[in-house]
Amino acid sequence: MFESAELGHKIAKEVWDKEVPALREALLDAQYDLVAAKFPVVILVAGVDGAGKSETVNTLNEWMDPSRIQTHGMDEPSDEERERPHMWRYWRILPPKGKIGIFDGSWYTWPILERAHGRTKTSELDQDMAQVARFEQMLIHEGALVLKFWMHLGKAAQKKRLKGLENDPKTRWRVTPRDWKHFEMYDTFRQVAERALRATSTGDAPWIVVEATDPRYQRLTVGKILLERLRARLDHPDPVVPMVPANPTPTSIDGMNILKGLDLSKQMDKKEYEEALLTLQGRVNVLARHRNLRKHSVVLVFEGVDAAGKGGSIRRITQSLDARSYHIHPTAAPTEEARAQPYLWRFWRNLPRLGKVAIFDRSWYGRVLVERVEGFCSEADWQRAYSEINDFEDQIVRSRGILLKFWLHISQEEQLRRFEERQVTPFKRFKITEEDWRNRGKWPAYEAAICDMLDRTSTEIAPWTLVESEDKHFGRVKILKTLVQRLEDEL
Repeated sequence: MFESAELGHKIAKEVWDKEVPALREALLDAQYDLVAAKFPVVILVAGVDGAGKSETVNTLNEWMDPSRIQTHGMDEPSDEERERPHMWRYWRILPPKGKIGIFDGSWYTWPILERAHGRTKTSELDQDMAQVARFEQMLIHEGALVLKFWMHLGKAAQKKRLKGLENDPKTRWRVTPRDWKHFEMYDTFRQVAERALRATSTGDAPWIVVEATDPRYQRLTVGKILLERLRARLDHPDPVVPMVPANPTPTSIDGMNILKGLDLSKQMDKKEYEEALLTLQGRVNVLARHRNLRKHSVVLVFEGVDAAGKGGSIRRITQSLDARSYHIHPTAAPTEEARAQPYLWRFWRNLPRLGKVAIFDRSWYGRVLVERVEGFCSEADWQRAYSEINDFEDQIVRSRGILLKFWLHISQEEQLRRFEERQVTPFKRFKITEEDWRNRGKWPAYEAAICDMLDRTSTEIAPWTLVESEDKHFGRVKILKTLVQRLEDEL
């Protein structure tokens, strides 16, 4: 994979002096056209130690308007970052539409380092690279232009570069014992890097290997490729291809589905409810102070039909928690800032640290429910969202997250009764909107979307708990019992 980057590529100074001014002008024009084009550009700069990665990044900032570039030098993860899924630190700094994000070090750095040092197995590297490939594919589906540059030096060239930097008093600080240790492991790093690049060099986001022996060749190559790919995307946007309707999820011939199979007649009298509520809230409180909770985060997802009692159920949980230990995230329509990012971005940002609880009152499932039914996204978008959501939840669980998902369900008749009650109760009127009434007219479409969602995202690591909420007392107790049981199992 690296052979073509070990041929001794060079650019003469006169060629550099002639081509750079025109290239800079063209890059600036493309950068300003990008603002109106409304798609983000993600540039990864990776490679061997001493290969001029930072210098290349600095050159791009010099050649273009740095106010429209977000540059991130990714060092070792902080304590805050280590307490969340590995990809959290990258999700929160993705560039919005119209801007360029440059990553000096990226989501490849630590999987490659861990494997090269023998702290992980080849199978774990392969798993990480498969996850990375899916992440990059998601970025591309969301409209991003992804460019990946690998700066390469042969073994002899790397040794020469490190010695040259070390012998110059002005650059000696840039060479560390870690760099020399990695040089001694050159063959191992090369093998691991080749495996990682081969697994993630896709048609939509191929790796571009650049020889770094001659800085002029290296930087001019990167600048020209960036201009070429950016200009091609600006001048020839992807044509709108009519989507072929996906095959619908097969329905049972008797009309039964998972929601219709719920027994909504389940009830609990008030006295039994009050006793159970106090007991369960006490157990939640004790578990929330368990010493082992500091090794986990807790993520609670509440979804359900309108007026099913999500807010009341959440309050019965938070009543038993220290207000400093949890945060409720009510999910409404995305803001302008959120619309400039992939749809999962606003949820990634709100994942909790270890020892904390995040409660989502509606969540990332809006993509396969409201956005699907109301036509706010294309069919291709919500169809691929199932696997992207499962990936997201897998990363939460793998990073020591305790994830519980509750679907609260009531009948159409009970929903109507609650809607009418809200309209005539002054302190409940804020809970009912014209949109709620409109949604009632789409009950069959929402029912189909809900059943698809439950079937395709109730996994072995993140199953859905279906809550019969026709009787609020029964529903709240079931939620608390489920939470207590899960926390006891985990802690």
